This record gives sequence, C-alpha cells and structure tokens, in this order.
Amino acid sequence: MSSAPGVLPLEGLRVLELGHIVAGPTAGQILADMGANVVKIESVDGGDQARSMPGPMAAMFHFLNRNKRSVALDLKGRGKEVFLRMAADADVIVDNFAYGAIDRLGVGYEVVSQGNPRVVWLSIKGFLPGPLEAQPMLDELAQMAGGLAFMTGLADRPMRAGASVVDIGAASYGIIGVLAALRQRDALPDGRGQHITAGLYETSVYWVAQWMASALFSGEPSTPVTVIQQGTRMGYGIYRLFTTADGSQVFVGVISNAHWERFCAAFDVPKLRDDPRYQDNASRLAHRPELNDTVARMIAAMTLDEAVRRLQVANVPFTPMRRPDQLPDEAHLNGSGQLVEVPLPNGRTGKLPKLPFRASGFDMPLRSGAPALGADTTAVLAELGYSRQEVESLLACGAVAAGGT
Repeated sequence: MSSAPGVLPLEGLRVLELGHIVAGPTAGQILADMGANVVKIESVDGGDQARSMPGPMAAMFHFLNRNKRSVALDLKGRGKEVFLRMAADADVIVDNFAYGAIDRLGVGYEVVSQGNPRVVWLSIKGFLPGPLEAQPMLDELAQMAGGLAFMTGLADRPMRAGASVVDIGAASYGIIGVLAALRQRDALPDGRGQHITAGLYETSVYWVAQWMASALFSGEPSTPVTVIQQGTRMGYGIYRLFTTADGSQVFVGVISNAHWERFCAAFDVPKLRDDPRYQDNASRLAHRPELNDTVARMIAAMTLDEAVRRLQVANVPFTPMRRPDQLPDEAHLNGSGQLVEVPLPNGRTGKLPKLPFRASGFDMPLRSGAPALGADTTAVLAELGYSRQEVESLLACGAVAAGGT
C-alpha cells in the first residue's frame, strides 16, 4: 500500500545537524530528503565552511543542504544553552566535527543523553574508536590509507576517486546505523537511544574488501586496476572502452554467449560469430587481444549514435562515457524523474540528483533550497518557547545570529 500523497517516511523526526563541508551535510541531507525536520546548527561567524568555498565549489553547499533549516549559534557562549534546549527533544543529532571538539564544547552525546536518553547521535569521524581515533583524517587521506587510491591509480601513482566518495559513503553507512538504532530504540522497553560512529578510514577499507579477499586467496600482492588489462580482471573477452569515429567513447561488456550472439547479429558480423577462436567466453578471453582489435576497428568506423543504436539492439551491457556536466541533459535521468531543479548561488538553478533509490510509497521532491545562514534562528527559538525579548537579548549578545547569507 502506498503512503498518503505528500507524506514522507521520516516526517516528525527531529534532527540537529552539526555538519560542515561534505560528510555531516550528506547525512543530514539523506534524513531531510526523506522528510525529517533537519535544523542545521552553524557558527555565528560564517557557518558551514562550504558556504565560503571559492567559485563553483560553493554550489556544493546548495546541493547538500536542501530541505533544511539553519540556526546560527555561538556554542562557546550562551548559544550552548540554546543548543542544549534544542537537543532536549531531538530524535537524532549528527556531527562531523574533529575528534573531541564537541565534547570540549560541553554539548556531546554524554551530556545531551543525560537529559534526552532517547537521542540517537551519529558521529562521522576519521576513524572508528581504536588506537588511531584521535588522528585527523580527511576523505582523500582515507582513500590513500584504505587502499582505494592504490587500486584506482597507476602503477607508480595512487589516485583519489573523482568525487568525495568516502565522505559520502561514511555518511550513508552512518545513516543506516541511525535508522537501525531508531528501530531498536522504539522496540526497547526504556526507549533508549545510542551513539553511532561512522569512520572514513573504515569505509575505504570496506570498499576494497574484494581485493583484500583476492590477495588472501592468491597470496599475491594487490595490483592496481589500471595495471590489470581492462576486462581480464573480470574474466571477460570484451569488457572495455572503445573510441568511436567522432571521438567519443563507449564501454562494452560481452559477458555471456548469449551476449556474443546478439552482439554479432547487431553488428552484422557472422564471420566473427562463427570464428572458432571466439565460440565461448574462455576462447574469447584466450584470444582477447586480436578480438578486441577487431571490435575496436568496427566501432572506430561508427559514430557514437550508430554504435549506441546497434548496442541497444544487441541488448548487451554498454554505456557511453559521460562527463558530470553532461548528466543534467541525460535522457534517462530526466525521463525517470531523478533530477530536481535546485537553487544555486547567484540566483541560478540547476538539475541535481535526488537520493539514488526509488520507493513505491513516497517521492522526495525539493521542499526548500539551502537556507541562508541563520535564516530560521528566530523561528526555531520561538518554537522552543523563547520570548521576543529573550530572542532579542540573545541576538544582542551574539549568542545567536539571524538572517545571514
């Protein structure tokens, strides 16, 4: 049965986000997109660092902080009292502050949970609790430390992925933990919450576990994916990028005999299909260089549109290579409703993705763009029961800020 129109699954969930840059805001975005009331707690002196990032990077803030409200507090002053009052009935609190920073401010889980034992607190840190937990760690460092950059890079040059994958991954796994903790809380007689920690380093390690397993099995040192000839690591005769006549690229994977039959029919190459060297995948893999040279020449004689048309007829795994700037116009993303118009800096709007899953009972539309710094301070304080005079006093002493940019 579908949910009522417009009802999101996390409506009514009260969330405070002490997040900045990518990891914390990603966790908050996931909850906000699914309907939670997410209040972003920012410093009075500039807020989330992503707000002031140079040039186009500032657009990242508008992507990660949609559907949230902003309250600006000075947690080193009287703003701490305001935060603790907000935290008293919060369901979830998210932070990605440096190790120990929240506790030094006197607003960490141990303090908050004394007055609000139901709270589920997610901390996104460089490391899970252990010997290195206090060591600073960032997304790119985690990719290096966890072996991801080694597997992605060249033989003599480890390379980070082209996105903040570890920050986003750690936040996503952390939210899985939060949702599980909420379910457990609601099932416990005392309804007590708990503290969840997600680690950047451990996220990177989890992602290379397939290569850890391979090394344990073979007893051989790991080898970067770029060094392993494209396709051979997967054991397929055709599994690589090909260049078309108009300079575009298309990745093709022929991973079964049925694929091979359809591929040869779509490209009208019966002689290639009947060649005894290519009768099954083991044979195609054994003669991979000459097979791929032949296929490369075939595709090099076609435009991308012609190659795509034939590959669609063949119904084999394939995709054109795309740049991120091409994705807002991509037909499937638009046709499936996966993109939403989001306000960007300088008054512009652009199509950016929703969360990457589809539910039969609810959709996740844009309800509001990223908030200005402190845009909701006075409204939230009023909701907490502060009088107009108290709000003015807090504003006057700098404990809170309102209506920033």
